[in-house]
Amino acid sequence: MIDSIHERIQAVRSKLPDSVRLIAVTKTVSSEVIRSAYDAGIRDFGENRIQEAINKQVDLQDLTDITWHFIGHLQSNKAKKAIQHFPWIHSVDNLKLAKRLNGLAAELGVSPLVCLQVKILPDPTKSGWHIPQLMEDLPALNQCKNLQIQGLMTIPPRGLNDTEIIDVFNRTKELAAEIQSQKWSHIQMEQLSMGMSGDYHLAIQAGATMIRLGTILFGERRP
Repeated sequence: MIDSIHERIQAVRSKLPDSVRLIAVTKTVSSEVIRSAYDAGIRDFGENRIQEAINKQVDLQDLTDITWHFIGHLQSNKAKKAIQHFPWIHSVDNLKLAKRLNGLAAELGVSPLVCLQVKILPDPTKSGWHIPQLMEDLPALNQCKNLQIQGLMTIPPRGLNDTEIIDVFNRTKELAAEIQSQKWSHIQMEQLSMGMSGDYHLAIQAGATMIRLGTILFGERRP
């Protein structure tokens, strides 16, 4: 199993532009397997569940150059633990959560790197800002000075064809460019976190700077 993971990782990494950061999504993946991915050169790991991630971080605390990314839906009551254990949070999906994280960051003396999760198309299964609401909330987000807002994150709805998927990614890039052009003092749009195992090649075409891959590296997840 370990050899196959190394082969999968190398196969993916060999095709990636230097500008794209590979985040290995390790939800339900054991600490032992994460260690093997580390040995294959991975340094960025993404988790969806706070407590599961904390347990793995304890197991892997000797690997001091790992960067942990929180990529799942973040409930407000888990916000403090998220900030304490993740330097990156990709899934800030509403203004109330952003303000909560900003206040906690001030209390804890940290400045987490975050992406704003957007819904380019309606999708009842996903969280995130619709574009008009995000544009309306930008002045308030710009006041969240303890957050380092780095860019946008998006997940296309299920069931789209490749043309529709790349359109979602292109529209996300265009939205980031529009926000960047407004020259906010505390909002940067340098990062585009988009693309997973089934569509990351399309995301890269559209300008993704971070891709979140699980299945293609580790196989199908166990229940």
